[in-house]
Amino acid sequence: MTSTSESRTTDDQLREQVRARYAETASAVAGGATNLELNHALQVAGDADCGSCCGGDVAVDESFGAVLYSDDDQQGLPAEAVAASLGCGNPTAVADLRAGERVLDLGSGGGIDVLLSARRVGPTGFVHGVDMTDEMLELARANAARAGATNVEFLRGTIEDVPLPDASVDVVISNCVINLSVDKPQVISEMHRVLVPGGRIGISDVVAEDHLTPGDRAERGSYVGCIAGALSRTEYVDALTAAGFVDAEVDFTHEAVPGMHGAIIRATKPGA
Repeated sequence: MTSTSESRTTDDQLREQVRARYAETASAVAGGATNLELNHALQVAGDADCGSCCGGDVAVDESFGAVLYSDDDQQGLPAEAVAASLGCGNPTAVADLRAGERVLDLGSGGGIDVLLSARRVGPTGFVHGVDMTDEMLELARANAARAGATNVEFLRGTIEDVPLPDASVDVVISNCVINLSVDKPQVISEMHRVLVPGGRIGISDVVAEDHLTPGDRAERGSYVGCIAGALSRTEYVDALTAAGFVDAEVDFTHEAVPGMHGAIIRATKPGA
């Protein structure tokens, strides 16, 4: 049986692997790599964990990254924000953001979803991005400056311990990041905590079909590649319900690897 200390060490190692991978990505983008060039270079280098999704194990295709954003979305964005997009969806397109709303992006990376959200909520709204990687935060802040976005901020922190007060945002978004957490129930609890009553989530993530065991998922890809750590559809809904969310739903959008899909996750925090 694995001891608590051994389990904690494993969690710390996984978190460090994720942090290091995103730091590597941010540094490459800051050095001028495009989204396609970044993925191609990593694959040519023989790094099996560096494809498209989150730096993942799949080939560069139309399932991940900047191709999931429309030309209209990409127009006017800094090239560096587009290049750093390695997610499995476009959460701003499903979160139904409205003018004046306060938004939180968990694992904000190079800032593409923060900048798109800032457009949607307008000057009376505000968007917070939280990321644990210093290199990504530096890149995101530079991208915000390039875009002239004044209704955004990027905070250093983990998605398991969000540096915002209770009931401080209307909407939580995230793009292919929750699967990377070593404590997903805590992430979901934090989303519930920071949302106002009646607030909602609109998340893109990799989700497994219910018949796949954790071992099956690990056989299909690595943890840092957004595959091994993914929840199943039922596990996701059950975790959201346990945290107090209602109307939880998980809709598959495209297959990432056999039996595992990019998905849209929605749920609501009950009103007062």
